[in-house]
Amino acid sequence: MGEKKWRFITGLILAGITSSLIIVNPYLSQRLIDDVIIPRNTAPLLKLLAAMFCMQVFRLSLRYIMVILMELASTDSLTSMRRKMYEVIQIQDYRFLDKFRTGNLMTRMTSDLDMLRHSVAWISYQFVDAVTLFGATFVFYLFINWKMALSLATVTPFIFLISSIFVKRIRPRFRLLREKLTSLSTTVTENIHGNRVVKAFAREEYEKEHFEERNADYRDTSVDNAYIVAQYQPLLELVSQVLLIIMLLVGGIFLIRGELTPGQYMSFSSLTWALAMPLRMLGILLADLQRFHAAATMIIEVVSSVPAVVDKSGAVEMAERPQGAIEFRNVNFSIDGAPILEDISFRAEPGQSIGILGSTGSGKTSLINMLTRFYEPDSGQVLLDGVDIQNYTLSSLRRHIGLARQEVFLFSDSVTGNISYGNPGLDGESIRRRAMQSDAHGFILNMEDGYETLVGERGVGLSGGQRQRIALARALAVEPSLLILDDTTSSVDSETEQYIQNQLRKMDFSCTKILIAQRITSFRGADLILVMDRGRIVQRGKHEELVKQQGFYRHIWALQNNVKE
Repeated sequence: MGEKKWRFITGLILAGITSSLIIVNPYLSQRLIDDVIIPRNTAPLLKLLAAMFCMQVFRLSLRYIMVILMELASTDSLTSMRRKMYEVIQIQDYRFLDKFRTGNLMTRMTSDLDMLRHSVAWISYQFVDAVTLFGATFVFYLFINWKMALSLATVTPFIFLISSIFVKRIRPRFRLLREKLTSLSTTVTENIHGNRVVKAFAREEYEKEHFEERNADYRDTSVDNAYIVAQYQPLLELVSQVLLIIMLLVGGIFLIRGELTPGQYMSFSSLTWALAMPLRMLGILLADLQRFHAAATMIIEVVSSVPAVVDKSGAVEMAERPQGAIEFRNVNFSIDGAPILEDISFRAEPGQSIGILGSTGSGKTSLINMLTRFYEPDSGQVLLDGVDIQNYTLSSLRRHIGLARQEVFLFSDSVTGNISYGNPGLDGESIRRRAMQSDAHGFILNMEDGYETLVGERGVGLSGGQRQRIALARALAVEPSLLILDDTTSSVDSETEQYIQNQLRKMDFSCTKILIAQRITSFRGADLILVMDRGRIVQRGKHEELVKQQGFYRHIWALQNNVKE
């Protein structure tokens, strides 16, 4: 990190030096006129010309080095910040992901970071250039003729006034533009992810109109911002031209009075651009700085986000594989004040199967999110083998949990890569065994390249049931102490589900299983079934016990078995 920082600092120093050296040749030009041309003294001519040439070569050489250093520094900054943002996102909890949508994060990691690179590579040294050039030129003017220098400095208050008003107006506008871009990116991202849904409901025209609204909002805001910049840029140009007028008027008077030599007047005149150019650039630089401020605010918001779920002080790595005893003690959980889980208590012994049934929104998935520590309970405890899971590090806890959800995500990798994702060292035989247990082996062999077939977003299309079975194989591949199946077999037929259930009962490693499902058949043989409603456990027991009780479980069983109650 030190080397990267010094590249940037060295680049800025070189930018200041090269800008300051611009005044050397006008000074030599003054000597050329006053000491050579006017007195017709050719003796110092070659020395002055050689000095001017060498100075220009030296300055341009330093300039070349400066540009290279700034490009390297900007690329390093971009890479480091992108890595930092990615690492922060990786360790965040679900609350963070609930707050920042995919399109929002993608915008921050692309366009906002590109603005950061632009700021380091261009804005920073251009700003140093402008300030140094203006300052060095003004000092040079003071050295030659302080009255003339002060005359030119009379425009400075107008510059500060115009710049201050401009910054106040443009800063919130660029923040608004950034929000419009986020909205546009989110719309595009969601539409790509949901493309099948759009086509299924023939909503292409609606989505086009929806996109066009966001696109038009972004365009209109961009145009408004450009209009504001266009309002102030001519004012700054006008002030810069006033310098030329002052130079011609005041400088001419001083020259006539003999207070300036022709060489000094020439050096003043040749450096007028050095005062005018920073003024002309000021509008562009201020606009870019406000863009950077808006982008930096978004980047800092991500980088400075502190995850709510972290390793507690004193948390330890699991020394050995846990047996799998689970206990919830009076667990309560809420999101933004809305209760999600209330007074959840139950216990599962090692190797037992726990079934969870309930209507949508009853808190089933939230319950398992407590076990995996995707969220933290507001009160109560979750214990593993009698120890609060918060006493373990997150990585060691999750290493012993196999999780397969109804909504499956497969990486753009081979079938082998997806199954062995949680256990990269798994050999081919073990991968096939897990695929057999999830009833995926058969259809995998029928693929073009078998286990080496690419799947996922950019791979071959799979049915919902096939994707779920690969996800189940992935969960089994880590040989977990806790196996959590969140409606994992919802897209497979009853025969396949029965096969998977039989395989789960005779696995070659011991684990405690938590099964969330809507089919009553999934719970037969479970040691304990929990029926949830509105975040509470309203019934508990085995299948035979619950069928005899009046309640939600019997009602669902009757519906699925065509039994009249």
